[in-house]
Amino acid sequence: MSMILFAYVVRVTDGLPLSASSDFEYSRELQECKKQLKIVSKMLGQFPGRGTVKSNQLHIHFTSSQGIAYMTICCSYYPTTMAFCFLEELGMEFVSTFEVAKIHVVSRPYAFLEFDSVIQKIKWHYNYSNRPSLKISVTNIQRELKLTPPRQVNVDDIVVPNGTPNGHLHLQSNSAPSYRLEPASVVGILSVILNIMCGALNLIRGVHLIEHNFQCYLYLFYVSARIIKAAGALILICICNSYLFGLRNFWQIFFHIGVASLSTHQILARKLTERLHDCGV
Repeated sequence: MSMILFAYVVRVTDGLPLSASSDFEYSRELQECKKQLKIVSKMLGQFPGRGTVKSNQLHIHFTSSQGIAYMTICCSYYPTTMAFCFLEELGMEFVSTFEVAKIHVVSRPYAFLEFDSVIQKIKWHYNYSNRPSLKISVTNIQRELKLTPPRQVNVDDIVVPNGTPNGHLHLQSNSAPSYRLEPASVVGILSVILNIMCGALNLIRGVHLIEHNFQCYLYLFYVSARIIKAAGALILICICNSYLFGLRNFWQIFFHIGVASLSTHQILARKLTERLHDCGV
């Protein structure tokens, strides 16, 4: 069972969401907790570097550095130290992936949504191995939390009965974010057609047919961890074609791998955009 349920990266100065995990859950408790997290993200300037919002079943933990805040929703029984280890590692990966100067000038929500693949990898590591990587020292985090305990934020201080946090910040009821891919390019459409051709040539080989169909799917539709899945599909196609080196000549194998490489490039080049009418998480 997952213990880290949701992760969120936000700019402290204006609460602009920069990235988030795309694994949507539909339990009532988690949806309510996400609303609280969204409110807190707009009030981070009022809180110190670390803080925790506790409820019966779920806790919100957050930490901020260099004007960027990293937030997570965890099960109430998940150790606080491990939650902050997760946030520290998330922060290290984010600032090492993107330039801080660029982060502070973007104006579009979820401008770094591709970071979702990194979030998923770190979440899996903490949920299923229950220990941080070598980059993070649990002992150091424990020592820091003892010296400067995270600010305990009362839920009542965030949401009052009339739905207005602290009397001035209104909570808008939004559904989960809706993402779409940029319009398909001519080269991208060509890669889909070529993949269909390769699939037709592999009707008698079910695995190869699935490989090329999967590449078409990755190009046409948004899925989480696109980078990892696209790279995995390309590697699998290369390996499978290497085993056919007696049944196919060099040019046939070159054609299939070339189409797979073109499709992978187009999958990675096709960026995500968020529908402006729905920027909630």
